[in-house]
Amino acid sequence: MLPLDNLKLRDVEKGFMSTKHVFGVFNTESRNVYKDLRQIELACDTQEDVDSWKASFLRAGVYPEKDQVDTEDTAPSETFSMDPQLERQVETIRNLVDSYIGIVNKSIRDLMPKTIMHLMINSAKDFIHSELLAYLYSSGDQNSLMEESADQAQRRDEMLRMYHALKEALHIIGDITTTTVTVPVPPPVNDSWMQEASPTPQRRPPAAAAPPPSRPPAVSGPRLGPPLNPSPAFGGPPIPSRPGPPPINAFGSNNHQDPFSAPPLIPSRPARIPPGVPSRRPPGAPHRPTIIRPAEPSLLD
Repeated sequence: MLPLDNLKLRDVEKGFMSTKHVFGVFNTESRNVYKDLRQIELACDTQEDVDSWKASFLRAGVYPEKDQVDTEDTAPSETFSMDPQLERQVETIRNLVDSYIGIVNKSIRDLMPKTIMHLMINSAKDFIHSELLAYLYSSGDQNSLMEESADQAQRRDEMLRMYHALKEALHIIGDITTTTVTVPVPPPVNDSWMQEASPTPQRRPPAAAAPPPSRPPAVSGPRLGPPLNPSPAFGGPPIPSRPGPPPINAFGSNNHQDPFSAPPLIPSRPARIPPGVPSRRPPGAPHRPTIIRPAEPSLLD
């Protein structure tokens, strides 16, 4: 339970970014109001909620703080009574007046648009009966007033044609939707055998198909020179030349050539001859040197 002795109410200033209304409850004898709190601050969203809370505290006997300034010019008639019972009665009357004013405000906000519409309709009715009817009767031909204009008749015909066209289109779409049979897509054709059977002519044989010629082993004696007839396979094949346009004779007979004739054929690449194995001669036998021996002495000597 919170003791209400020596408790007062005071307004607390709002922060810079705060939109709530704050007031505090404190003890006039500088005691803690609740546990370690010297002051309890309460925040409300609207000023009406703050006034309701203050009225509840006032009925409980907690009054707002008032600054008592002693001035010499203060008259005795300006002093206010601090009777708790009188304060409760005043607060009750104030709450009743606020409730009544709220009911009146709601009633006026509900009746105001209805009153405006009532006045507008009555004014229009008075104008029709007093002036509009007299003007219509004074016109020469009343039947021409209700005739349809040519523009409106043309527009009406266009709308009718559009309506019938859209109706027919919807009927056709409905027939197509109900009579259409959906067939699944056939599987794709396997044409891998065609690629394997006919390889592309631009593909070259791999370089590792022909082994490079081996170097002859080193032997003692005179070295052999290069082979007499080197294989032509080591040289690159000649570059094929693209055939040029046919020659134009002096009489200009080629001017009447068909412009839609077939383009010149691309020459086929000549078959590459695999490198041959170079011929190797057997090493020659070295010449044995002639040894000259001294003549043996004769036995007769």
